[in-house]
Amino acid sequence: MVKASRAAAAWKTYREVSKPGTPGLMTRIRAIPRLIGGVLRGEYEGMGKSKLAMMALGVAYIVSPVDLVPEFLVLIGVADDFGVFLWLAASMLGESGRYVEWERRRIMGRVERITE
Repeated sequence: MVKASRAAAAWKTYREVSKPGTPGLMTRIRAIPRLIGGVLRGEYEGMGKSKLAMMALGVAYIVSPVDLVPEFLVLIGVADDFGVFLWLAASMLGESGRYVEWERRRIMGRVERITE
């Protein structure tokens, strides 16, 4: 059941990233540092600092040598890391796509004010 939900989340992320008219994968990846900076400076209100903190904890969990489920339990130990990775990737790609759209609307608002 858990594997199916992880696969469904990965598929949903892939479909969102590859949808025509939405920011592409590399655009989203390049926007991640700007997204983090915007959230920390309080400029981007589309994502709270608490969600950013959860994502940071996800990164720390993946790179940490200490696991809740030890790696010697081969299938389960790797699956928990992979599940956190899928959640983190889906969250970051989704949020960075929304951030890019927010940036575009903000830039267009500035351009419209200048041309008036």
